[in-house]
Amino acid sequence: MIRFSDVSKRYPGGFEALSGVSFHLAPGEMAFLTGHSGAGKSTLLKLIALIERSSGGQVIINGQNLAKVGRRKTPFVRRDIGVIFQDHRLLFDRTVFDNVALPLIIAGHNHQEIGRRVRAALDKVGLLSKEKVYPITLSGGEQQRVGIARAVVNKPPLLLADEPTGNLDPDLSREIMELFQEFNRVGVSVLIASHALELIRSLRHRVMMLEHGRLVADDGGRA
Repeated sequence: MIRFSDVSKRYPGGFEALSGVSFHLAPGEMAFLTGHSGAGKSTLLKLIALIERSSGGQVIINGQNLAKVGRRKTPFVRRDIGVIFQDHRLLFDRTVFDNVALPLIIAGHNHQEIGRRVRAALDKVGLLSKEKVYPITLSGGEQQRVGIARAVVNKPPLLLADEPTGNLDPDLSREIMELFQEFNRVGVSVLIASHALELIRSLRHRVMMLEHGRLVADDGGRA
């Protein structure tokens, strides 16, 4: 599903966020990416989501070399990737339903299909009863669940999450991680960047560690 081969990312000014990173995440696998603040975790996820482009090496997603994906094809590649951010990035002037529906509207689905998929996604994250409320009225954990529903509403084969539990207490953090495990159980590939070492170790999935832009530990899989 994801293959990095000697990938580097250098920003203008010379800062090298990633250097010589290689790993393979198999289809249907779930893994965690950890490391100190500034280690390169967010940059790595941005390369997969085509928010950033690598400076060297190869990033291959679902058999497709991202270096060969032009600007016009980028939205089509992104449809196969659900992304969850720590800060939710919800639209607070839209209802929960409208927030989750946004990717489907962009993709051109009809109203009936949008309604069916949005309610299925909200039901999956336990927020079906909240579809008509505005995100500002929800707790932090509920807002994160809306973000997850929006990420999975297109039924992508790959989910990326950048510190999805960073602002949540331990109980809510475990609930959110359980949601990701549920999606993984039905075949979705999942890669989560997280500082919550104690929590992710308890979940018994593969853990990869970045340090100053280099992959220094990987307790599963082969590059």
